[in-house]
Amino acid sequence: MYKEKLMRYIYNSITDPYFNLALEEYLLKHNEEEYFILWRNEPCIVVGKNQNTLSEIHFDFVNDNNIKVVRRLTGGGAVFHDLGNLNFTFIVNDASSFNDFKGFVLTIIETLSTLGIKAEFSGRNDMLIDGKKFSGNAQCKHKERVMHHGTLLFSSNMRDLSAALK
Repeated sequence: MYKEKLMRYIYNSITDPYFNLALEEYLLKHNEEEYFILWRNEPCIVVGKNQNTLSEIHFDFVNDNNIKVVRRLTGGGAVFHDLGNLNFTFIVNDASSFNDFKGFVLTIIETLSTLGIKAEFSGRNDMLIDGKKFSGNAQCKHKERVMHHGTLLFSSNMRDLSAALK
């Protein structure tokens, strides 16, 4: 649905989660162009806007391992990011696309298909491969703009992911 639009593509090689989430917010709130952004974060936990951070994380593990914790503009639960997790963001001038999770992820699913990966949309905001979740997605709206972002878990450190999150 969204691949047919003219968008600016940004490959963001910066892995600082504070910068990356601030970049999303800046482009959403202080710009009128539409964007597709690919980015990764160094090990961190990204907490949804409505979550109680301390109830989502194993504080001692996070503290002992210097894992950054950052809050995002969108809802949903806490997620673990590291360099084995590719993130994507769409920012569009189409308020009617708010809550159309499937419309955004179909582009990702089609792209993965060209690589021989059979992914599917599931539930409200997930993508699965062979019945296993590898992507969660979230959205927010600012005026008439929608930001949709998601994760593509491909080689994250699962030990750290499990130890960092409750």
